[in-house]
Amino acid sequence: DRHFRGAWVIEGSVIQEDIAKAKDIFKDKVREARKPLLEAKDVELMKALETSADTTAIAAAKNALRDAPAASAIANASDITSLKAAWDVSLLGDNPYA
Repeated sequence: DRHFRGAWVIEGSVIQEDIAKAKDIFKDKVREARKPLLEAKDVELMKALETSADTTAIAAAKNALRDAPAASAIANASDITSLKAAWDVSLLGDNPYA
């Protein structure tokens, strides 16, 4: 899979994917996807603070975004297919691996 080209390793005459390296690549993609989402939540938080509105939901959403790279589905992925399935569409939006 070319998305995980940086995780390719040669074992004998076969090219395989190093799952640990693939997880690192996947986590970097999660971080890339969450950056604009966190920035939008920061704006929401500032607006809520200015109006003394409740910020609980915003803080929870920001924490969920911060925790996204540490999701158990990523840690438990045993192959590239399960790693691709670990993308949290409800949190991060469209799956770039779909």
